[in-house]
Amino acid sequence: MRQSSTTSEFMRFVAVGLLNTANYYAAYTLLFLLGLPYIAAHVSGFIIAFVISYFLNCYVVYRVRPTLSKFLKFPLTQVVNMGMQTLLLYILVDRLDWNELIAPLPVLVITVPITYGITRWVLKDKEG
Repeated sequence: MRQSSTTSEFMRFVAVGLLNTANYYAAYTLLFLLGLPYIAAHVSGFIIAFVISYFLNCYVVYRVRPTLSKFLKFPLTQVVNMGMQTLLLYILVDRLDWNELIAPLPVLVITVPITYGITRWVLKDKEG
């Protein structure tokens, strides 16, 4: 892949990631404010944003056709991401006493590069 197309793809990934982050944070905040404990709000928000993310990554970022096989593999790529996010969120909130509404933001910034690599590997598998 040429450098410019890789850069363009990464920029689309970042744009979709920002939209997905907004989806996650809106769901997380709403659920937290409705009374869910912050970890339950986090997991629920993650799942909602995750489904949206799959289709945005297929259509917008990697420009590949979504398939059932890729959709079933996609959650596996997020196991490391979800684990890291949850652990970092726990550390920031319970150990370092950060605010529950602010703590998810730096957590997402830390995990983006890892998520890009894993997602690209799964979705572009044998297509490019």
